[in-house]
Amino acid sequence: MNVLVLRALDPAQLTELSALLTRCEQADHHPALAEPQRAAAVRADLGGHGALIVLAYDDASLIGCAFITPALDGATALHVAVDPAHRGEPEGVQHELLETALRQAKGADEIRLWIMQATDADDATAFGLGFEPERDLVQMRVPLPLAPEIVATSRPVTTRPFQPGRDDAAWLSVNNQAFADHPEQGRWTLDDLVEHMAFDWFDLEGFLVADRPDGNGLLGSCWTKIHRTTDPVLGEIYVISVDPAFAGQGWGRALTVAGLVWMASQGVTVGMLYVTGSNTAAVKLYQSLGFMVDHVDRSYVLGQTRPDPT
Repeated sequence: MNVLVLRALDPAQLTELSALLTRCEQADHHPALAEPQRAAAVRADLGGHGALIVLAYDDASLIGCAFITPALDGATALHVAVDPAHRGEPEGVQHELLETALRQAKGADEIRLWIMQATDADDATAFGLGFEPERDLVQMRVPLPLAPEIVATSRPVTTRPFQPGRDDAAWLSVNNQAFADHPEQGRWTLDDLVEHMAFDWFDLEGFLVADRPDGNGLLGSCWTKIHRTTDPVLGEIYVISVDPAFAGQGWGRALTVAGLVWMASQGVTVGMLYVTGSNTAAVKLYQSLGFMVDHVDRSYVLGQTRPDPT
Protein backbone atom coordinates (compact mmCIF):
# COMPACT_ATOMS: atom_id res chain seq x y z
CA MET A 1 0.00 0.00 0.00
CA ASN A 2 1.30 3.44 -0.98
CA VAL A 3 0.04 6.39 1.08
CA LEU A 4 0.28 10.06 0.11
CA VAL A 5 -0.52 13.16 2.19
CA LEU A 6 -1.46 16.16 0.06
CA ARG A 7 -2.73 19.74 0.38
CA ALA A 8 -3.92 19.89 -3.22
CA LEU A 9 -4.88 17.46 -5.97
CA ASP A 10 -3.97 17.43 -9.64
CA PRO A 11 -6.61 16.67 -12.31
CA ALA A 12 -5.78 12.94 -12.41
CA GLN A 13 -6.07 12.64 -8.63
CA LEU A 14 -9.39 14.50 -8.65
CA THR A 15 -10.70 12.02 -11.22
CA GLU A 16 -9.47 9.06 -9.14
CA LEU A 17 -11.04 10.49 -6.00
CA SER A 18 -14.36 11.07 -7.75
CA ALA A 19 -14.39 7.48 -8.98
CA LEU A 20 -13.56 6.15 -5.49
CA LEU A 21 -16.36 8.12 -3.82
CA THR A 22 -18.81 7.08 -6.53
CA ARG A 23 -17.96 3.40 -5.93
CA CYS A 24 -18.54 3.87 -2.21
CA GLU A 25 -21.85 5.65 -2.72
CA GLN A 26 -23.16 3.11 -5.19
CA ALA A 27 -22.38 0.30 -2.76
CA ASP A 28 -23.69 2.08 0.35
CA HIS A 29 -26.61 4.14 -1.03
CA HIS A 30 -25.24 6.88 1.20
CA PRO A 31 -22.83 9.83 0.86
CA ALA A 32 -19.26 8.63 1.23
CA LEU A 33 -18.28 11.72 3.23
CA ALA A 34 -19.98 14.43 5.23
CA GLU A 35 -21.29 17.26 3.08
CA PRO A 36 -18.42 19.78 3.50
CA GLN A 37 -15.79 17.15 2.73
CA ARG A 38 -17.82 15.78 -0.19
CA ALA A 39 -18.03 19.27 -1.66
CA ALA A 40 -14.29 19.82 -1.11
CA ALA A 41 -13.49 16.57 -2.90
CA VAL A 42 -14.16 18.18 -6.29
CA ARG A 43 -11.78 21.08 -5.65
CA ALA A 44 -8.07 21.02 -6.36
CA ASP A 45 -7.37 23.00 -3.17
CA LEU A 46 -9.64 20.72 -1.05
CA GLY A 47 -11.63 23.76 -0.02
CA GLY A 48 -8.58 25.46 1.49
CA HIS A 49 -8.58 26.48 5.18
CA GLY A 50 -5.70 24.12 5.97
CA ALA A 51 -7.35 20.94 4.73
CA LEU A 52 -5.25 17.86 4.02
CA ILE A 53 -6.09 14.57 2.33
CA VAL A 54 -4.52 11.15 2.75
CA LEU A 55 -4.73 8.90 -0.33
CA ALA A 56 -4.11 5.14 -0.15
CA TYR A 57 -3.17 3.25 -3.32
CA ASP A 58 -3.01 -0.46 -4.07
CA ASP A 59 -0.58 -0.56 -6.97
CA ALA A 60 -1.97 2.21 -9.20
CA SER A 61 -5.56 2.10 -7.88
CA LEU A 62 -6.92 4.55 -5.32
CA ILE A 63 -8.60 2.45 -2.61
CA GLY A 64 -9.18 4.92 0.21
CA CYS A 65 -8.96 8.50 1.43
CA ALA A 66 -9.02 10.44 4.68
CA PHE A 67 -9.81 14.15 4.96
CA ILE A 68 -8.20 16.19 7.74
CA THR A 69 -10.03 19.48 8.22
CA PRO A 70 -10.52 22.12 10.92
CA ALA A 71 -14.05 21.92 12.36
CA LEU A 72 -16.20 24.92 13.19
CA ASP A 73 -15.85 24.27 16.92
CA GLY A 74 -12.04 24.32 16.77
CA ALA A 75 -11.51 20.56 16.68
CA THR A 76 -9.65 18.68 13.94
CA ALA A 77 -12.08 16.49 11.98
CA LEU A 78 -11.24 13.21 10.25
CA HIS A 79 -13.47 11.65 7.59
CA VAL A 80 -12.61 8.37 5.88
CA ALA A 81 -13.87 6.55 2.79
CA VAL A 82 -12.64 3.08 1.77
CA ASP A 83 -13.30 1.20 -1.45
CA PRO A 84 -15.98 -1.47 -0.79
CA ALA A 85 -13.60 -4.20 -1.98
CA HIS A 86 -11.04 -3.27 0.70
CA ARG A 87 -13.14 -3.00 3.83
CA GLY A 88 -13.22 -5.10 6.97
CA GLU A 89 -9.55 -6.00 6.88
CA PRO A 90 -7.92 -5.94 10.35
CA GLU A 91 -5.05 -3.44 10.26
CA GLY A 92 -6.18 -2.75 6.68
CA VAL A 93 -6.84 0.34 4.58
CA GLN A 94 -9.04 2.16 7.09
CA HIS A 95 -6.53 1.56 9.89
CA GLU A 96 -3.60 2.77 7.75
CA LEU A 97 -5.46 5.89 6.66
CA LEU A 98 -6.35 6.77 10.23
CA GLU A 99 -2.86 6.16 11.58
CA THR A 100 -1.42 8.41 8.88
CA ALA A 101 -4.05 11.07 9.55
CA LEU A 102 -3.34 10.98 13.28
CA ARG A 103 0.35 11.57 12.65
CA GLN A 104 -0.58 14.64 10.61
CA ALA A 105 -2.98 15.90 13.29
CA LYS A 106 -0.62 15.24 16.19
CA GLY A 107 -0.74 18.13 18.63
CA ALA A 108 -4.35 19.08 17.91
CA ASP A 109 -6.34 19.89 21.04
CA GLU A 110 -9.22 17.63 20.00
CA ILE A 111 -9.60 15.17 17.14
CA ARG A 112 -13.03 14.03 16.02
CA LEU A 113 -13.52 11.05 13.71
CA TRP A 114 -16.71 10.59 11.71
CA ILE A 115 -17.70 7.19 10.31
CA MET A 116 -20.69 6.97 7.98
CA GLN A 117 -22.99 3.96 8.62
CA ALA A 118 -20.81 2.87 11.52
CA THR A 119 -20.46 -0.87 12.21
CA ASP A 120 -19.01 -2.95 15.03
CA ALA A 121 -15.82 -3.29 12.95
CA ASP A 122 -15.57 0.51 12.69
CA ASP A 123 -15.98 0.75 16.45
CA ALA A 124 -13.17 -1.75 16.97
CA THR A 125 -10.82 0.17 14.67
CA ALA A 126 -11.62 3.50 16.33
CA PHE A 127 -11.26 2.11 19.86
CA GLY A 128 -7.95 0.47 18.95
CA LEU A 129 -6.57 3.88 17.97
CA GLY A 130 -7.65 5.47 21.25
CA PHE A 131 -10.95 7.03 20.14
CA GLU A 132 -14.06 7.00 22.30
CA PRO A 133 -17.67 7.24 21.05
CA GLU A 134 -19.00 10.81 21.14
CA ARG A 135 -22.27 11.17 19.27
CA ASP A 136 -24.63 9.10 17.15
CA LEU A 137 -26.24 10.89 14.23
CA VAL A 138 -29.31 8.81 13.40
CA GLN A 139 -30.78 8.83 9.91
CA MET A 140 -34.56 8.31 10.01
CA ARG A 141 -36.87 7.80 7.04
CA VAL A 142 -40.60 8.03 6.41
CA PRO A 143 -42.78 7.10 3.40
CA LEU A 144 -44.33 10.04 1.53
CA PRO A 145 -46.91 11.41 1.26
CA LEU A 146 -47.63 11.50 4.98
CA ALA A 147 -50.80 9.92 6.28
CA PRO A 148 -53.64 12.51 6.04
CA GLU A 149 -54.35 12.29 9.77
CA ILE A 150 -50.77 13.31 10.57
CA VAL A 151 -51.07 16.42 8.43
CA ALA A 152 -54.55 17.20 9.80
CA THR A 153 -53.46 16.99 13.45
CA SER A 154 -50.35 19.16 13.06
CA ARG A 155 -50.48 22.86 13.86
CA PRO A 156 -51.26 24.94 10.75
CA VAL A 157 -48.35 27.07 9.63
CA THR A 158 -47.99 29.52 6.75
CA THR A 159 -44.68 29.30 4.95
CA ARG A 160 -43.04 31.04 2.02
CA PRO A 161 -39.75 30.60 0.16
CA PHE A 162 -36.66 32.15 1.71
CA GLN A 163 -35.76 35.52 0.14
CA PRO A 164 -31.99 36.03 -0.24
CA GLY A 165 -30.95 39.51 0.84
CA ARG A 166 -34.06 39.97 2.95
CA ASP A 167 -34.11 36.95 5.25
CA ASP A 168 -30.38 36.27 5.65
CA ALA A 169 -29.79 37.98 9.01
CA ALA A 170 -33.08 36.81 10.52
CA TRP A 171 -32.48 33.20 9.47
CA LEU A 172 -28.93 33.19 10.83
CA SER A 173 -30.12 34.64 14.13
CA VAL A 174 -32.84 32.00 14.59
CA ASN A 175 -30.63 29.13 13.43
CA ASN A 176 -27.71 30.03 15.68
CA GLN A 177 -29.96 30.55 18.69
CA ALA A 178 -31.81 27.30 18.10
CA PHE A 179 -28.54 25.37 17.74
CA ALA A 180 -26.48 27.30 20.28
CA ASP A 181 -25.16 24.08 21.85
CA HIS A 182 -24.67 22.18 18.58
CA PRO A 183 -21.00 21.64 17.56
CA GLU A 184 -21.57 22.20 13.82
CA GLN A 185 -24.91 23.88 13.22
CA GLY A 186 -24.81 26.72 15.75
CA ARG A 187 -21.99 28.81 14.28
CA TRP A 188 -23.22 29.66 10.78
CA THR A 189 -22.09 32.89 9.15
CA LEU A 190 -23.40 34.70 6.11
CA ASP A 191 -20.58 33.15 4.09
CA ASP A 192 -21.74 29.67 5.15
CA LEU A 193 -25.31 30.47 4.10
CA VAL A 194 -24.25 31.86 0.72
CA GLU A 195 -21.97 28.87 0.12
CA HIS A 196 -24.78 26.38 0.79
CA MET A 197 -27.23 28.24 -1.43
CA ALA A 198 -24.71 27.88 -4.27
CA PHE A 199 -24.71 24.07 -4.09
CA ASP A 200 -26.14 22.39 -7.19
CA TRP A 201 -28.94 20.72 -5.19
CA PHE A 202 -30.23 23.99 -3.72
CA ASP A 203 -33.85 24.84 -4.53
CA LEU A 204 -35.11 28.17 -3.24
CA GLU A 205 -38.72 26.95 -3.37
CA GLY A 206 -37.82 24.21 -0.89
CA PHE A 207 -36.27 26.60 1.64
CA LEU A 208 -39.43 27.34 3.62
CA VAL A 209 -39.61 30.07 6.24
CA ALA A 210 -42.40 31.17 8.57
CA ASP A 211 -42.75 34.79 9.68
CA ARG A 212 -43.35 35.80 13.29
CA PRO A 213 -46.97 36.76 14.03
CA ASP A 214 -45.87 40.36 14.66
CA GLY A 215 -44.00 40.47 11.34
CA ASN A 216 -40.74 41.24 13.12
CA GLY A 217 -38.43 38.55 11.79
CA LEU A 218 -38.78 34.79 11.43
CA LEU A 219 -40.53 32.33 13.70
CA GLY A 220 -38.65 29.42 12.14
CA SER A 221 -37.84 27.57 8.94
CA CYS A 222 -37.65 24.19 7.26
CA TRP A 223 -34.87 23.92 4.68
CA THR A 224 -35.27 20.86 2.46
CA LYS A 225 -32.77 19.05 0.26
CA ILE A 226 -33.71 16.55 -2.44
CA HIS A 227 -31.08 13.87 -3.12
CA ARG A 228 -31.89 13.14 -6.76
CA THR A 229 -28.98 10.76 -7.36
CA THR A 230 -29.92 8.27 -4.62
CA ASP A 231 -32.07 5.18 -5.11
CA PRO A 232 -34.72 5.86 -3.99
CA VAL A 233 -34.68 9.64 -4.31
CA LEU A 234 -34.59 11.02 -0.76
CA GLY A 235 -36.20 14.23 0.41
CA GLU A 236 -34.26 15.51 3.42
CA ILE A 237 -35.36 17.83 6.18
CA TYR A 238 -31.97 19.49 5.92
CA VAL A 239 -32.12 22.21 8.59
CA ILE A 240 -35.13 22.91 10.76
CA SER A 241 -35.08 25.60 13.41
CA VAL A 242 -37.55 27.48 15.59
CA ASP A 243 -36.88 30.70 17.47
CA PRO A 244 -36.41 29.63 21.12
CA ALA A 245 -39.07 32.21 22.07
CA PHE A 246 -41.60 29.97 20.29
CA ALA A 247 -40.26 26.61 21.49
CA GLY A 248 -42.64 23.99 22.87
CA GLN A 249 -45.65 25.29 20.93
CA GLY A 250 -45.78 22.71 18.13
CA TRP A 251 -44.01 24.81 15.51
CA GLY A 252 -41.18 22.32 15.01
CA ARG A 253 -43.65 19.57 14.15
CA ALA A 254 -45.65 21.93 11.94
CA LEU A 255 -42.58 23.05 9.98
CA THR A 256 -41.38 19.46 9.57
CA VAL A 257 -44.76 18.48 8.16
CA ALA A 258 -44.73 21.50 5.83
CA GLY A 259 -41.34 20.45 4.47
CA LEU A 260 -42.44 16.85 3.95
CA VAL A 261 -45.65 17.94 2.25
CA TRP A 262 -43.68 20.20 -0.09
CA MET A 263 -41.25 17.42 -1.02
CA ALA A 264 -44.11 14.99 -1.63
CA SER A 265 -45.56 17.58 -4.04
CA GLN A 266 -42.30 17.30 -5.98
CA GLY A 267 -42.77 13.56 -6.43
CA VAL A 268 -40.49 12.44 -3.59
CA THR A 269 -41.67 9.19 -1.99
CA VAL A 270 -39.20 8.85 0.91
CA GLY A 271 -38.55 11.58 3.48
CA MET A 272 -35.34 11.59 5.51
CA LEU A 273 -33.64 13.52 8.28
CA TYR A 274 -30.76 13.26 10.73
CA VAL A 275 -31.15 13.65 14.48
CA THR A 276 -28.72 13.26 17.36
CA GLY A 277 -29.48 9.92 18.97
CA SER A 278 -29.45 11.34 22.50
CA ASN A 279 -32.15 13.89 21.60
CA THR A 280 -34.98 11.66 22.77
CA ALA A 281 -37.64 14.36 22.49
CA ALA A 282 -36.84 14.94 18.81
CA VAL A 283 -36.64 11.20 18.10
CA LYS A 284 -40.10 10.72 19.63
CA LEU A 285 -41.45 13.65 17.62
CA TYR A 286 -40.20 12.18 14.36
CA GLN A 287 -41.46 8.71 15.29
CA SER A 288 -44.92 10.25 15.80
CA LEU A 289 -44.75 11.40 12.16
CA GLY A 290 -43.98 7.85 10.99
CA PHE A 291 -40.17 8.05 10.80
CA MET A 292 -38.12 4.92 11.51
CA VAL A 293 -34.36 4.52 12.04
CA ASP A 294 -32.43 3.60 8.89
CA HIS A 295 -28.81 3.70 10.14
CA VAL A 296 -26.35 5.53 12.38
CA ASP A 297 -23.41 7.78 11.47
CA ARG A 298 -21.08 8.03 14.46
CA SER A 299 -18.50 10.50 15.73
CA TYR A 300 -15.64 9.54 18.01
CA VAL A 301 -13.22 11.73 19.94
CA LEU A 302 -9.67 10.95 20.84
CA GLY A 303 -9.55 9.37 24.29
CA GLN A 304 -7.03 9.94 27.04
CA THR A 305 -5.20 6.67 26.37
CA ARG A 306 -4.33 7.37 22.75
CA PRO A 307 -1.51 5.19 21.41
CA ASP A 308 1.40 7.25 20.04
CA PRO A 309 1.11 6.94 16.21
CA THR A 310 4.80 7.69 15.63
